[in-house]
Amino acid sequence: MVHSIEAFDFLGDLNEEEKNYLQKHLKPVSIPKNTILFYQGDTTKEILLLTKGSIRLYIQGEGINEIELYVLNPMEQCIVNTTSAINLTPAIGSALTLTDIEGYMLDREIVLELMKTNEKYQSYIFSLFTVRLDTLAKLLESVKFKQMDERVFEYLQNQQKNPFHITHEEIAQALGSNRVVISRALKKLEREGILKLSRGSITIL
Repeated sequence: MVHSIEAFDFLGDLNEEEKNYLQKHLKPVSIPKNTILFYQGDTTKEILLLTKGSIRLYIQGEGINEIELYVLNPMEQCIVNTTSAINLTPAIGSALTLTDIEGYMLDREIVLELMKTNEKYQSYIFSLFTVRLDTLAKLLESVKFKQMDERVFEYLQNQQKNPFHITHEEIAQALGSNRVVISRALKKLEREGILKLSRGSITIL
């Protein structure tokens, strides 16, 4: 399903002049699946408003596997992208399109101008930080304190579908681990009667 720019919540907080200003500077984009939008350490200059598809945000340290930060879905704004663009600082993670995506690019100057002239829009931008910081705090807590089988089960629960088709390698990539460790954790969960493993799919019982 393709959404229009009008579906973003913040549009209701803009007056007609501000809406026209925004519409005038929007740049439609269509980007294919498996495209890197930016790498960890890049400084982004434009902010993406996603209307179709999904994007994976992840970090990678020297000598360690990738760890997924979150998946960006339609009508959401990426805090990694937004923070980098607004502050002109290196992005803390990389962004990879999981599907073909559509949306609009907006220059940082336009966002800064709207933040300056509209307090509600400024509050909307700051609210993005609160939502994603909570997500990142839970991620750090999970990595530091939870056993791998707990992390795997939580990850599967958050997929919001059951059963679902996913490989052990994909789970490993999302959790910053490797396939052998994930397979071991899944087998443990299956022995405990928590889930059922089938070829190419997993079912939570």
